[in-house]
Amino acid sequence: MGRTSDASERLMTAALDLMWEESYGAVTIDDICQRAKVKKGSFYYFYESKSDLAVAALELNSNNQRALWDEHFSPAVHPLDRIRARCAYSYQKQVDIKVRTGKVLGCPLCSVGSEICNQDERIREKIQEILARNAKYWETAIRDAQELGLIGAGDPAAKARCALAYYAGMITQARIHNDAEMLRDLGEQVLAHLHAKCPEAQVA
Repeated sequence: MGRTSDASERLMTAALDLMWEESYGAVTIDDICQRAKVKKGSFYYFYESKSDLAVAALELNSNNQRALWDEHFSPAVHPLDRIRARCAYSYQKQVDIKVRTGKVLGCPLCSVGSEICNQDERIREKIQEILARNAKYWETAIRDAQELGLIGAGDPAAKARCALAYYAGMITQARIHNDAEMLRDLGEQVLAHLHAKCPEAQVA
């Protein structure tokens, strides 16, 4: 395999998939190269270490997800339905993953972060950066819902952190139990956690 233009992206995709399916510590550079069908020499042409690749893979995944985040949290969508849309997507994604792999894999950011963040500063910083970007979507939805009188007063950033903690915690629980159905009503559960005043769907 030469140093073709798509080799770097294939390495990033393979790294993220393997870290998510197994664990960061269990996955070797050889494993990643084998999954990506890239020679080890090409790996070192693009990356100095597995850590460098992990940071790049996490950023690529975040960038690839950006259009979905923009769709789910579009200002044209009712603020409560933005939260519902994201939760419904997360539920269906875990269902699809379990069909494909036999396992509920949860959130890659939480999985990799909880495993390695105390050991690798660059990975920790990248995951924090991505989580902060994602939290802004939730914060805006909550602020817009507050303006409509649907969520009580208070710091929307703090409320977003609490909602995300519940959301991520439920996805982690689904991984632990290997049960995606725990997430079927995740949107309504998150809205209840936020004490939303209008939990019924806003879209006909």
